[in-house]
Amino acid sequence: MINGVRVIVVDDDPLVRSALTMMLDGAKGITVVATLADGDEVPAAVDRHGVDVVLMDIRMPRVNGIVATRRLRARPNPPEVIVLTTFDTDDHVVRALRAGASGFLLKDTDPARIVDAILSVAAGEPILSPAVTRRLMERVSTGAVAYERARAGLAALSPREREVALAVAKGQTNAEIAAELAMSVATVKAHVTHILTKLDLTNRTQVAMLAHDAGLI
Repeated sequence: MINGVRVIVVDDDPLVRSALTMMLDGAKGITVVATLADGDEVPAAVDRHGVDVVLMDIRMPRVNGIVATRRLRARPNPPEVIVLTTFDTDDHVVRALRAGASGFLLKDTDPARIVDAILSVAAGEPILSPAVTRRLMERVSTGAVAYERARAGLAALSPREREVALAVAKGQTNAEIAAELAMSVATVKAHVTHILTKLDLTNRTQVAMLAHDAGLI
């Protein structure tokens, strides 16, 4: 975990923005540097403030969180993105993860867990709750094309890289992978970097989605 994390809150509901700001600002070194009402405001705010994590609502009137995430993650050195959703009513979270979000949170998540999730993502660790992720993955219709594409991508990895990729897809941290595969954390980080480069992905969550498409989880 790290301290001094700069966060932008993006939600079209002013009450949600206010509640999140009150809850997060100052917690474990987190600073809320801006609150925004729509996804079209994100690029300018990121440029203005120098941000580590964007807490992004999915449903917004002009530019939704999926589009805003995709645009943001396509930029050089983008901040991490955590999407917010009401799980039972918002199936678009899968598309947000594919767009480059580092994870997702339910809007009724315990405040302490939201704080820890922001710190984890800022430190380069994914937020993949196994129980919720399994439910989420069940909603994805992969299809033959996605399956073949995923299989071809994973085939380009070395055997060791495939082991690391599968562990990443299961939501394991670098330390957990290192212990399981008997390697150093630094070596795990190097493998993860090579995997992302070879597969043309931006974060660990997309590795999980690819492994799911390939039928491995």
